[in-house]
Amino acid sequence: MAEENKDQKTEEASGKRITDAEDKGNFTHSREMTSSFILMAALLSFYVVGQQGPLKMMATWRALLSESYALQLTTEELYRVFMVVMKSTLLILSPILLTIMVGGIVSNLIQTGGLKFSGHPLIPKFNKLNPLKGFGRIFSKNSLMELFKSLFKITLVSIIAYQTIKGHWDEIPPLMGFDVGQILVFMGNVSLEIIFKVLLFMILLAAVDYFFQRFTYMENLRMSKQEVKEERKETEGNPQIKQRIRAVQMEMARRRMMTAVPEADVVVTNPTHIAVAIKYDAEKFAAPLVVAKGAGAIAQKIRAIAEENNIPIVEDKPLARVLHKTVEVGQLIPASLYKAVAEILAYVYRLKGKASL
Repeated sequence: MAEENKDQKTEEASGKRITDAEDKGNFTHSREMTSSFILMAALLSFYVVGQQGPLKMMATWRALLSESYALQLTTEELYRVFMVVMKSTLLILSPILLTIMVGGIVSNLIQTGGLKFSGHPLIPKFNKLNPLKGFGRIFSKNSLMELFKSLFKITLVSIIAYQTIKGHWDEIPPLMGFDVGQILVFMGNVSLEIIFKVLLFMILLAAVDYFFQRFTYMENLRMSKQEVKEERKETEGNPQIKQRIRAVQMEMARRRMMTAVPEADVVVTNPTHIAVAIKYDAEKFAAPLVVAKGAGAIAQKIRAIAEENNIPIVEDKPLARVLHKTVEVGQLIPASLYKAVAEILAYVYRLKGKASL
């Protein structure tokens, strides 16, 4: 069957279609939202580390330089110096890197609605090796949109950085008289200010981009009327099969009902269109019980069985209609119909020579 045109996909995506897409690893995903969380985590970690990071690094280098006159250019000595520098660097960078990693994970968990796994993206897709399709993806609408966003971000970040540095321009000449640690602290403070301003911009961009990605995601999952019908068949079953099952179930229930007619005390009719079989056992039931009912051919069948088993048939149009409409098979008659049914049963018992109610 030919691929359906997108104009034909007029129906909203069903819950099953969304779930199937998520099972394949297809979620609403905004790169800007992830970038914002990572930038926020980096800013937070820089504020937590504060001036201690640069000061610790300066202390490490100061200690190494103070011992430089005694260093031996041997493998063991160089390895020791390397390990000291690496340990100091890791102690400074570990909290920053860990916080950034947590920020990226939290961002993805929010967008996917929790921790979800899918092996579908790991399946090799050989059609992606097609150069023509590769060029198509490079110059697709999404790729052009991402390029536009990247250029827009670079431009805005450059403007923010320039304006921030320009605001501190008068503070730069006095740095000539500061030591290296103070210069690093100044550069760190300016960098944090730039990051904070960029973060505000990224949060706004991330909000817009997420809603755009969500809209695009739901648009791509829209369904045609035929797809809706096919899905309904898969989830609810083929209507013809369901109809056949219901017919078989109704036939089985009808047969069970007909076997109860010979045990009835009376059959109330309308006179030919409706028939209701009633049974009363004072020791088992608090009121008379409807054991069978039906209209049309079923009513005729009930009458025929009643005649074969010498069950009295009483014509009472109003009562037959009310019983057929309001009382299900296996239910006791309501109190409002006690008197009318009692009169019929009394009449039947008199015919059979039993004591009246």
